[in-house]
Amino acid sequence: MLNHSDCVRRGTGNCTTLNSAAGGLKENVPQKKMQHFHFDLWFCLTLQNWILDFGRPIVMIILPLEWFPLNKPSAGDYFHMAYNVITPFLMLKLIERSPRALPRSAVYLCIITFVMGASIHLVGDSINHRLILSGYQLHLSVRENPIIKDLKPASLIDSFELLYYYDEQLGHLMWYIPFFIILFIYFTGCFTKAKEQKKIPLSGWLLLGPSALYYWYLVTEGQITELFLITFLAMVAMVIYQQRKGLSPDSNGLFLFCSFSGTVLLVALWVVYLWNDPVLRNKYPGLIYVPEPWSYYTLHIKSH
Repeated sequence: MLNHSDCVRRGTGNCTTLNSAAGGLKENVPQKKMQHFHFDLWFCLTLQNWILDFGRPIVMIILPLEWFPLNKPSAGDYFHMAYNVITPFLMLKLIERSPRALPRSAVYLCIITFVMGASIHLVGDSINHRLILSGYQLHLSVRENPIIKDLKPASLIDSFELLYYYDEQLGHLMWYIPFFIILFIYFTGCFTKAKEQKKIPLSGWLLLGPSALYYWYLVTEGQITELFLITFLAMVAMVIYQQRKGLSPDSNGLFLFCSFSGTVLLVALWVVYLWNDPVLRNKYPGLIYVPEPWSYYTLHIKSH
């Protein structure tokens, strides 16, 4: 095997390749001539998102409570642990397949923050689920919940509000901000002049619906509408900027952009559907009104 000094002495052109392989992520690597649709990664990412993230609260409802005592991790907690490992791995593989060199330090920092935020959420969400089993109502604020508002001493309520902050705010921000930054960094490398690379294959169109629908769930349940819209607008700006240079999204970039476009439409329809709901309006009083699906479930489905 040639080392770096051998390459220099012999004048070969393989030094860049050797250095990039040793480093993991590509740096100073020439752009690939052909960039195929990453069906395997998009399929695995979509499938594990639906099973390990969306399916997490469902499996906790379906499986008998006797199997998972309240003082032990639930089935959903194990789903969350698997998600915290598999998702960053798949995203790193996605970055590795980018047709252009991407900033290694930024990617690593985002992955580290992502894992930390998702882990904070794991703990908060696990305790929150146990509160639900005890009568906690998701469509009400912490202080308005029947099982919380009469706690003594009253300072205990502050502790539950801190738990809510870690679960629904800090955990979500540290989880989702790096998640969308990584997707945007990847998207910036998905532009080409080759016409044959600008079409989504049939396999991609079949994944588009489930992908957009999952991101709708992520945005609404995670309460990250502003973050998602900023990311989407940045993608739109990137498309306009690259088109001025004669470049357009390749099949992978187009798949991601179409998924996000579908998500914008689904979120808009969701907001219109629940626009006049007085209870949800009371819980989500901010400028941007986007109710959580599980709040809708406990209010309109579970209670009937």
